[in-house]
Amino acid sequence: MCGIVGYIGTQAATEILLSGLERLEYRGYDSAGVATVLEGELHCVRAKGKLYNLREKIQRDVNPSQIGIGHTRWATHGKPEEHNAHPHLDMARQVAVVQNGIVENYQEIREELIGKGHQFSSETDTEVIPHLIAECLANSATSLLEGVQQAIARLEGAFAIAVISADHPNELVVARQQAPLILGFGQGEFFCASDITAVIPHTHTILSLENGEMARLTPLGVEIYSFAGERLLKFPRTLDWNPTQVEKQGFRHYMLKEIYEQPDVVRTCLESYLNPNWHAQENPDFSPITLSLAPRLYENLEYVQILACGTSWHASLIGKYLLEQLAGIPTTVDYASEFRYSPRPIIPNTLTIGVTQSGETADTLAALEMERERRASLEPKLQARLLGITNRPESTLAQIVDQIINTQAGIEIGVAATKTFLAQAIGFYFLALDLAYRRKTLSNERIENIIDGLRHIPAQIEKILETQESYIEELAHEFTETQDFIFVGRGINFPIALEGALKLKEISYIHAEGYPAGEMKHGPIALLDSKVPVVAIAMPGSVYDKVLSNAQEAKARDARLIGVTSAMNAQEATSTFDDLLTVPEIEELISPILAVVPLQLLAYHIAAIKGLDVDQPRNLAKSVTVE
Repeated sequence: MCGIVGYIGTQAATEILLSGLERLEYRGYDSAGVATVLEGELHCVRAKGKLYNLREKIQRDVNPSQIGIGHTRWATHGKPEEHNAHPHLDMARQVAVVQNGIVENYQEIREELIGKGHQFSSETDTEVIPHLIAECLANSATSLLEGVQQAIARLEGAFAIAVISADHPNELVVARQQAPLILGFGQGEFFCASDITAVIPHTHTILSLENGEMARLTPLGVEIYSFAGERLLKFPRTLDWNPTQVEKQGFRHYMLKEIYEQPDVVRTCLESYLNPNWHAQENPDFSPITLSLAPRLYENLEYVQILACGTSWHASLIGKYLLEQLAGIPTTVDYASEFRYSPRPIIPNTLTIGVTQSGETADTLAALEMERERRASLEPKLQARLLGITNRPESTLAQIVDQIINTQAGIEIGVAATKTFLAQAIGFYFLALDLAYRRKTLSNERIENIIDGLRHIPAQIEKILETQESYIEELAHEFTETQDFIFVGRGINFPIALEGALKLKEISYIHAEGYPAGEMKHGPIALLDSKVPVVAIAMPGSVYDKVLSNAQEAKARDARLIGVTSAMNAQEATSTFDDLLTVPEIEELISPILAVVPLQLLAYHIAAIKGLDVDQPRNLAKSVTVE
């Protein structure tokens, strides 16, 4: 979950590396460092903590080197101390390496190298790599590329590395195995990075390395090889991203900016996937949704299993509700990390959906790979049908699954997912409606009614932001000392209770739990007193009265009640709730898309008032690329 950046070209490398790391800091911020080659010597600067600590150190010296690598770390092996920060060097300080990932057999390699006289200065798994490369170069390797190639043949695990050497001052070697790594192509300069965000200001010409590939970057160009040493012919692609997409644009935090981007994200999804020529009264013979999925994914479909982690898991719970209630397809949602070690029995005619905002979530990708492999050994009719839902169509996910649904959310910098959650949920609405039409489980009139409701969503979110944020910010001041929160919901809004609790704990560090409202009396009610606020998602519909009844049970235990409900029910709800967060009138089926927005704002403002790092909360990273 670390961030890598590398540069070779005609400009001074240090500032390019630092600015790239700033754009990757959401991937890790326990420590950071850069290494460059200048006049035949390696120069390495590292610092504990946030990236500004590294910048302060580097600004003391002028370094005109035109080649370098940088790293921002999220600790896995070894505490976040300076001696564990990357880049790591060999004993002779001739080889420098940065890594994103984990070397699973590092202890074995470390002990072998110690037996040969190598001395280590960190507790990290990464440090064995420069020592191993140096050993290869001292023996049979005739070039840096060959030295790296020999070294990585010994490594087990998921990793992406970038390597420079004082003895090879005009080349940068990179390698990828199950961890993201992209190359950027400029005018006489070349880049590598864990994420496209790091290189967008410099180039839009990108090539994503695949598993088992390595590259040699020189001032003259880029050469791609397999781990076996075979030269590969690959072609870069051009992105249409704008650098301003990764700027705050006047907002105090990326998270708040991304909350405000949600109406446009939904509009883009509607424009991309709704067929404007579909009208129920014309009894069309084509779907109202244009996902352009292959017929094989739909054929004789009997079962759906969804694999996800974190916020994506919550969006998937909404997806389960929609697929079962609208399309009539039995659906399960599994944590990808658990599915890997206890997969469900294989069921024929199953669609497996992997949901990940980054497209790089290690557990989700591994679970999808496992599902493909275990079905591939069976008869053809049981072979895997894999679908991905992500906002990063260029990611590793797209290489694993048959097709993806691009949620159109663009780059999300804030670690706490907001617009990507909403976009994933919208993706499930479209998939469920498409399947409902094809399976004839809903009338055309009902489908059109739901679509009309979705069309109103962008304006309704804007209304919430316009009318509720100031009130929510004021309310947030009352919870800065609160230690526990309970969130409850029922039906399609139970996942919103989970998501509201997750947002609050992620960025405010307040303990928060989400429960089905009907389960309160089965244990969680013991937690309640006047110091434990309860947030109830009480949207008008089939379970509205039940949620109010459950809320009254909490009120009887002196809990402060905060209700999320429709403005049309505000007067009635006032008699139950101490505080109301209202949203525009909306059908229960679509209500999660609106109900989550006030909870995002509540979490944001509590954390901001407490002076916490909203965009980079402690111990968390945006893209979880290690198990």
